[in-house]
Amino acid sequence: MAFYEMLDRNGAVRECYAPVQHWVEQTGIGGLNRRLEEAEAIFRRIGITFAVYGEGGDPERLIPFDLLPRIFTALEWRTLDAGIRQRARALNAFLYDVYHRGEIIRAGIMPADIIYRNAAYKPEMVGFTPPGRVYSHIVGVDIVRTGPDKFQVLEDNCRTPSGVSYMLENREIMTRMFPDLFAQGVVAPVDHYPDELLKSLKEVAPPACKDDPVVVVLTPGALNSAYYEHSFLADLMGVELVEPADLYADDGLVYMKTTYGPRRVDVIYRRIDDDYIDPLVFRADSLLGVPGLFDAYRRGGVTLCSAPGAGVADDKAIYIYLPDMIRFYLGENAILENIPTWNCAKPDECTYVLENLHDLVAKEVHGSGGYGMIIGPTATKDQVAAYAARIRANPAEFIAQPTLALSTVPTLGESGIVERHADFRPFCLVGTQIRLVPGGLTRVALTEGSLVVNSSQGGGVKDTWVLQI
Repeated sequence: MAFYEMLDRNGAVRECYAPVQHWVEQTGIGGLNRRLEEAEAIFRRIGITFAVYGEGGDPERLIPFDLLPRIFTALEWRTLDAGIRQRARALNAFLYDVYHRGEIIRAGIMPADIIYRNAAYKPEMVGFTPPGRVYSHIVGVDIVRTGPDKFQVLEDNCRTPSGVSYMLENREIMTRMFPDLFAQGVVAPVDHYPDELLKSLKEVAPPACKDDPVVVVLTPGALNSAYYEHSFLADLMGVELVEPADLYADDGLVYMKTTYGPRRVDVIYRRIDDDYIDPLVFRADSLLGVPGLFDAYRRGGVTLCSAPGAGVADDKAIYIYLPDMIRFYLGENAILENIPTWNCAKPDECTYVLENLHDLVAKEVHGSGGYGMIIGPTATKDQVAAYAARIRANPAEFIAQPTLALSTVPTLGESGIVERHADFRPFCLVGTQIRLVPGGLTRVALTEGSLVVNSSQGGGVKDTWVLQI
């Protein structure tokens, strides 16, 4: 049975949720639904939307927002904070290693194939060390809770983890709903995230930068599903939001076109995939790239955040080895456990997965957003058979995990509070220091019994409170 985070073992409301319970009783379901309508109107007015590619209907829809917060105690957060920082350090150490000597492979801890044959591995990065030896500057760690004291990592996101705009805007809405509680300073703030992000980006300025670094956010454009977040973060950091056509490279440096003439750019927080960075190096047919950008990066004229090729670290086949990485690079045991995972590239494990697929969750190793996966217990026999055929055709492209009893959180239903499964994505910033604001994005499955929380699959979001007392 799933752990319901609002109640203790005796069925009483946990102390950390007492203010929420009081608010619900005082406001009533009708009042809460009216507040929810107000919140959604605010989201629509300020333009917090999420487009889903290939989907009909509203191309700029709202991600459903739930009024009831997800709460962590100060003690719970200390464990999460330490475990998240540990993973961010290990992942960056791994990326440095695989683009240099590959010591973890030489030591026989990881097979070479899953790294060097990985589509996200970029040979163009071999031998190059980014400023500060930082490859992944924003690490999103997806965490699930499976018991009162048990947190496990579902996956790591080292490229461009999205959703931080929802963390910030959810908090803005909740501050309006709980003004007295926030005024007491009970809930740790998250609104300093943009300042922390800007500090982290400036800390990895390239060798050619001699003054205060000029930072920009690089977006593919307004048609991108996360465009709102790109513009939102640029605005909060007080930096320019640029598209590739706004930049050009010349003699190892990068410039931004402005109405006052060219302006040097030192750090680019990119929200464009690796293959579309520079048509001279990666995809020649890309209309998004900046010719010469990668050369300027290699020559120390500009810093790209995150580094090209960082995505190899968040592959689901690589994820299996995170506890080994932590021991190898840091000499520590993992604070946050991995979920037990079967690698279908291994014949024995693949056999087990195929025989038990109806009880497991199987995923593509390169998949994201809830796509390319199957939840065996909720799938039909035909769906399981079809997925098994895909695994047999290319075993190395799949992993599988047990169907976990993910914890549930209180969620506003039509007639009262209901339990829904959730996960949690904090955003760890890596510069010369590691920074982590006390909070993150809680994603919640709005359908009863569903384990799929991704916004692209109909999930919603809610504010995450970390208590300071």
